[in-house]
Amino acid sequence: MRRTKIIATVGPASSSEETLGELVTAGVDLFRLNFSHADTKTLREWAGRIRRVASQHQTEVGILADLAGPKIRIGRFRDGPVELHNGDPFTIDPNCPETDGTAECVGVSYANLPGDVSAGDRLLLADGQIAFRVESVSGTAIRCRVETGGVLSDLKGINREGGGLSAEALTEKDRRDIEVAAQLEVDYLAVSFPRDADDIKRARALLEQAGGRAGVIAKIERSEAVQNIDSILKVADAIMVARGDLAIEIGDWELAGVQKRLTRLAHEASSVVITATQMMESMVLNPVPTRAEVLDVANAVMDGTDAVMLSAESAVGHYPVRAVEAMARICVGAEKEWITSHEQGITDEPFDSVNEAIAMAAIHIANRFQIRAVATLTESGTTALLASRLRSNIPIFALTRHETTRRRVTLWRGVYPVAFDVLHANPDQLLEDAVATLRAINAVQSGDYVLFTKGDAEGIAGGTNSLKVIHIPT
Repeated sequence: MRRTKIIATVGPASSSEETLGELVTAGVDLFRLNFSHADTKTLREWAGRIRRVASQHQTEVGILADLAGPKIRIGRFRDGPVELHNGDPFTIDPNCPETDGTAECVGVSYANLPGDVSAGDRLLLADGQIAFRVESVSGTAIRCRVETGGVLSDLKGINREGGGLSAEALTEKDRRDIEVAAQLEVDYLAVSFPRDADDIKRARALLEQAGGRAGVIAKIERSEAVQNIDSILKVADAIMVARGDLAIEIGDWELAGVQKRLTRLAHEASSVVITATQMMESMVLNPVPTRAEVLDVANAVMDGTDAVMLSAESAVGHYPVRAVEAMARICVGAEKEWITSHEQGITDEPFDSVNEAIAMAAIHIANRFQIRAVATLTESGTTALLASRLRSNIPIFALTRHETTRRRVTLWRGVYPVAFDVLHANPDQLLEDAVATLRAINAVQSGDYVLFTKGDAEGIAGGTNSLKVIHIPT
């Protein structure tokens, strides 16, 4: 079974029910709704289709709502794209009319940008393909010199190398979109461009105010977020290594090391990590990935990422289904070569909870005995999550009566959701019924050993306090 989860972004290339069904069959575990590129009506339609397709395929599929955040963009050009040459003077000015840009000047969506930059700063546009050096700031006018030229078109993003822009993480649009996300009952909410833990707390408070119960993901794409990662991990349910804007802020030469460090820190904090951006970018136009892309995905898998994500490849690409199929093959191939370290994650530190003690013991036993599967009878999924933080090749089945929990675990590496209502099972044969459920989905068979975790008081979140190994009779 593939342990690493796959997230695919929905867009014009993938939004039909037929294609969504093909993507689920190909291996998608969660669909991403990008609130930057679709209106509310479209997002509602897509979310409805995803739920219908999941029901038709009798599977659990998560939905991740990705907020637009304070992406700073230049304005539009009066006569279409302009060509800039090295050494050309160029001015960025929020007072320049939004649709009246020229080869000498263009507007910008962030009015406070002149106060955030100074002479000597380097500004990167269009994902770093074009670079300006700031020579002076006069009033609202940021006067620059082109360092790396090229063709510049409307609404391209702009970053300051090294970070430091003061734009708030949650815009007014984000606040409205959080309400929409709550109404859609999404499973995860991704916060774009957070700087610190307080940004995540604010997003969660707004989500809960709107009646949402989604997990909150911190997208790490600002240099300040990297610096504050320890506190962010304490309040976020997951992090996403969003390598596009992150690479621009910290420098692409720093990206590989930071990605690996963020993955490791997430696991140490019993959190979840997603690796994203340009993983299979060539498949927007081509039916097969490059070897570099194969290695990129495989390296993320072998580092222990919980999920890998497709963006343009599935949203607007020519081969969305092939991209998912290729990504799934790469994940399985990398997992075969993933050397199991039985001691990884085992710590000498005291456990924080009974749940953690049981989860650690379960995987410690499973790695050293012929356990076919670990099955957690769970309400919130916490025990399954904690167990999945340890390196193991043994599948973890989260048996739960809650649909929200089953969809939540679709993001966690090596954890698979199973519908099972502990409250309607016969207490005297609870585990026998659970074994029958696992046998019905071909997860186990006669002669296998299954390790169960459960609580004495069934139906209470956080009550896991025991484990038991069962041998399925032949």
